[in-house]
Amino acid sequence: MNEPIESDKDGNSLTLSDVLASEDNICENLEAKTRAEHLRQFLASSLTDREREVVELRYGLRNCLPLTQREVAARLDISRSYVSRIEKKALSVLRREFEREQRGC
Repeated sequence: MNEPIESDKDGNSLTLSDVLASEDNICENLEAKTRAEHLRQFLASSLTDREREVVELRYGLRNCLPLTQREVAARLDISRSYVSRIEKKALSVLRREFEREQRGC
């Protein structure tokens, strides 16, 4: 596994474990990109506008830092407990969508 099998373009030796590790990373990256695309689709198709906005703000999905429930509440002019209820319901819907997708339904 650790014996050199070839060299990279800079002349550094590559081992079988180097090659296998990079293939694993490729698979992991592809899977993560697929899940991210499904999340974008589920956000757009399965949530109300308010639910989507809360989830995007809470988890930093609009290329910004995630906000606390208190910060989201202040931004949307609603109570923190209402943000919590919206977030909980939205995450339940998203979880159900991912589970349904995994079952192939």
